Amino acid sequence: MNEFDTLLAASGIALVEHFDRQRLLDAGFSPRRIGEWRMVHAVYFGATRWAAKQREALELARGSGFTLDQLVLVEKQLRPLDDDSTRWKLRHTLLKFRGSYEALRRHAKEIVPQPPKQKPRAQVIFFAAQMGMRTMLVTAPERDITDIETALRTGLDPTLPEAPQMVGPLLDAMRSESGIPHAVPRPAVLVPLPEHLKILAGDGDEVLLGCSDGTTMTGAEYLQRFHGAELEVALFHPEAGPVNLYRGARFANQKQRDLLRLAQPVCAAPDCKRAADHCEAHHITPWARGGETNLANLAPLCRYHNRVNDDVGTGKRGHIVRRRGRLYWRSPRGYLVANRCGNRGAMELLFA
Repeated sequence: MNEFDTLLAASGIALVEHFDRQRLLDAGFSPRRIGEWRMVHAVYFGATRWAAKQREALELARGSGFTLDQLVLVEKQLRPLDDDSTRWKLRHTLLKFRGSYEALRRHAKEIVPQPPKQKPRAQVIFFAAQMGMRTMLVTAPERDITDIETALRTGLDPTLPEAPQMVGPLLDAMRSESGIPHAVPRPAVLVPLPEHLKILAGDGDEVLLGCSDGTTMTGAEYLQRFHGAELEVALFHPEAGPVNLYRGARFANQKQRDLLRLAQPVCAAPDCKRAADHCEAHHITPWARGGETNLANLAPLCRYHNRVNDDVGTGKRGHIVRRRGRLYWRSPRGYLVANRCGNRGAMELLFA
């Protein structure tokens, strides 16, 4: 028997009997595939109050010759069902089927009740920018979308692709006098605390400060304009991070939100690309447990990650921490992971 024959022989239920997630991760298997295998392992070898049904299903799985992919397919088809008794009955029926993967998929579609389709919600979804372009997905009542489509298709050149031609008219309509205004960027001066003290001591000509829009100014110019209404100043300490006044209220004020945006341009959760401008000010130590509304205890998190953050320390999910002025997600196993998506934050620009 060669290695390929061995692979085929061990591709069924026996492959997950001694399932070990960490060993699979260490071996380089994808987390998605590992999650599917764990689902199968839980059904056939996990704790259950349906022990007799589980033993019967295990015998059928061993005798069916099903591949692991077929067993995963069965569980995915049964997952929407709420009734455990119905799920076990249909699982036994599917395990008695003989055929290819596609034949099993078609058979499962025929006998497994499908959940009723949900009416789409009216919503607008924004996706992360890619190479200077962004995608917006709009779901709205069909009459309104049809009105928009009819207006955008008027006057199109039939010799050219339609979709690119409709972008300009849509933006023109949005930018009309009563439409959506252009966002006005507000550059801030990024000032390290040691340089700030040097400027105040009269050595400003030797200090060059960077602004969040990529421009620079000398310490002398900064001092002259410090109290000007047109200039926003963001002060950062190399260890503590952004500097600001301490709390008196439950919610962060605008100055604190601006400093959070500069220090962490996107949601602090790893791989999340939601801009900090559209995030919530998360309390690292919860407000209900005495956490203060100051910058040392705040982090920008999108609505989803703010709600799944492990505030109470159950150990089941990770949580956001601040270390040496920077924000990290701390995994349940104790690893610190920074979100490197989007532009670099002020701490990296100033103290890298």
